[in-house]
Amino acid sequence: MTELVLNTGRRALAWAGVGLPANAWRIGLLLVLVAIGSSSPDLRQILFTAISEAYLQVTVFVAATLTLVYVFENAFRFDLGRAMARARYFQAPIASVLGAMPGCGGAIIVVTQYTKGFVSFGSVVAVLIATMGDAAFLLLAREPMTGLMMMATGFTIGTLSGWAIDAIHGADFMRVRQEAQTALPRAESRNRHPVREPLIWRLANNAWIYLAAPGAVLGLLVALRLDTDALFGPLAGLSPTHWFGVLAGVMCLLMWASSKQENAHIGQHDTDTATFTTSQRVIKDTNFVTSWVVLGFLTYQLGEHFAGAGIENWLKVWQPLVPMVAILIGFIPGCGPQIVVTTLYLTGAIPLSAQFGNAIANDGDALFPALALAPRAALLATVYSAIPALILAYGYYMLFE
Repeated sequence: MTELVLNTGRRALAWAGVGLPANAWRIGLLLVLVAIGSSSPDLRQILFTAISEAYLQVTVFVAATLTLVYVFENAFRFDLGRAMARARYFQAPIASVLGAMPGCGGAIIVVTQYTKGFVSFGSVVAVLIATMGDAAFLLLAREPMTGLMMMATGFTIGTLSGWAIDAIHGADFMRVRQEAQTALPRAESRNRHPVREPLIWRLANNAWIYLAAPGAVLGLLVALRLDTDALFGPLAGLSPTHWFGVLAGVMCLLMWASSKQENAHIGQHDTDTATFTTSQRVIKDTNFVTSWVVLGFLTYQLGEHFAGAGIENWLKVWQPLVPMVAILIGFIPGCGPQIVVTTLYLTGAIPLSAQFGNAIANDGDALFPALALAPRAALLATVYSAIPALILAYGYYMLFE
């Protein structure tokens, strides 16, 4: 839907003879965020909170995951997308393994490979079912055995569901074909040279990397629900963790809005003689994810602000309906609502069946870039994930609760 609206807008402007740069809509979106932050102190605080949480809860983990994958690919001359395309029967389990990793980086990688035409729709379903997003960190920290059980369950159900979807619809169902068809031979792609960026971009990239390293440490500690402000000694009262996230998150948004490419895959065609370096790919792809996560977090927090009620109130219903409500909450993009559900489970406010249903139904922050890159596939995959979530949640509820 997002891409449809943007393409329609571009065609209308072209028909009217108005020429705009490719990043005009991103700059416009950034101006909208500035307007929201300038409208009132309350909305400014909500905006800053959304940016800080997006960076510390998502960006740093996505960057770490992408770095591992891209460095591995570069070091061993290995292309994950082409490898998954060749291993058709193993696409679903590979996608489920990546999805079961704590955080959303693995799921985002699979969604990206889908948009390039390398993996099947069943693999998208598998990875979205397997992922718990950042809620996995919290569960592993407080109840490690339960967390490992959830990861194993997500992997198993994701793999079986991916195989079932591909068996029912065929491996080419909703497959994106453009890039897979025009891919160059591996040997030919090695002759490319890295993109040479202007000095200001090289400085920005270096600053981004220097912020990402301590940001990863803070993000992990935040995921474990530790008091990170205490690490700053006498500055603890100034909420340094929050403002670090705001600073780094704003940098990601500014770099994303001002870049010619929305991510490292747009604008990089197989006929190009230049290609992005590993660090450039990580930065561009991570900034792309960050921007959509900020928008998702902001939308959710604005909804809570104007509605005057949080998700914890939604679960105060008749006991048999709690797993259903937890599953519906899982459909909300982002990890924030899912962390709330996991927290309620850990405090004993909701049963394990509700946690099972939410863990299978939720797609974490991976759903944001999926909606941006492949909206039809993302929405249909989310619908499909409801089926095993309902079966598992209510099966456990009836048998053990």
